[in-house]
Amino acid sequence: MATKFSDLELAINTLVTEFHKAADDGPTMNTTQFQTMLSNQMPAFAKTVEGEDALAQVLQQMGVENGQDISFENVWTLINKQAVQVFSSTPKEKNIKCGCLLQ
Repeated sequence: MATKFSDLELAINTLVTEFHKAADDGPTMNTTQFQTMLSNQMPAFAKTVEGEDALAQVLQQMGVENGQDISFENVWTLINKQAVQVFSSTPKEKNIKCGCLLQ
């Protein structure tokens, strides 16, 4: 019997798969590959990262040094920041309160 994965497990698999696709199956990606991944997979966020200054700021927040390639760990940092922002800006069900420390 085949294993049935949850939506969360499938989402994690998608994150990892899309990272490796963007990185041409390498362990890291360059900024061009990163920008392409953002445009394809996070288009709303990509609009906020247009321009060199905005990109440099995001890379710095992700822990990427100037000229350094981007690892999955760096992308995970971005996902964490986006999770906080999206959760904070979306309507909640009446009984839902977030007490977790996403930051």
